[in-house]
Amino acid sequence: MNIVSQTIAWLADPAQWTGPNGIPTRLLEHVAISAVSLVIALAIALPIGLYIGHTRRHTAFAVNSANLWRALPSLAVIAIVLPITARIDPNAGFKIYPTVIAMVVLAVPPILVNAYSGLSGVDLDILEAGRGQGMSESKILTGVELPLALPVIATGTRSAAIQVVATATLGAVFGFGGLGRYLVNGIAQNDQGQIFGGVVLVAGLVLVTELAFAIAQRVLTPRGLRVATRPAG
Repeated sequence: MNIVSQTIAWLADPAQWTGPNGIPTRLLEHVAISAVSLVIALAIALPIGLYIGHTRRHTAFAVNSANLWRALPSLAVIAIVLPITARIDPNAGFKIYPTVIAMVVLAVPPILVNAYSGLSGVDLDILEAGRGQGMSESKILTGVELPLALPVIATGTRSAAIQVVATATLGAVFGFGGLGRYLVNGIAQNDQGQIFGGVVLVAGLVLVTELAFAIAQRVLTPRGLRVATRPAG
């Protein structure tokens, strides 16, 4: 039986769709840890990106620091923080916290850099016109800069989400569940169907994430910008 047949047989096996190790459970685990990691990354990166983009202060330090984070391999981050988190919490500190921290490190740079780029790309004449009309800085940020920068910010969040979903499989190496469990177990058991079944599931989730964020990005983009960026013909 070739790999394709083994993969289809594994995915079609009803036993893979029930119980604590079933695909629905593993999928929920994968989505949950990805969502938590992305929310934490947004809470860290978005305020910083908006601040430096609006004030134009500390931009070099913030952007260079974010780019430095990009160079950190997720597997290495997990391995580095695991002894610390495991000492703090012997259970979740070994299986969950290291994966979340690694995914946050992965997701922060695209969100922060795109938030900064989106705001810094707003025409200064528009901002000066707003100030000339007596608008406060917070009003300029929320009423002018943020709506205009939203497509770029959404692109960064979309990129971060895709990277997190694809890379969260590494958590299974250190005992976490998720779809990566099928790859780890499949390699340990020399089960090609399980390995490639896991690959198919992860790839499918990445594609669904890409589509969902693309739709959200379009919905959140102001209508005027949508029309302006629509291809001719």
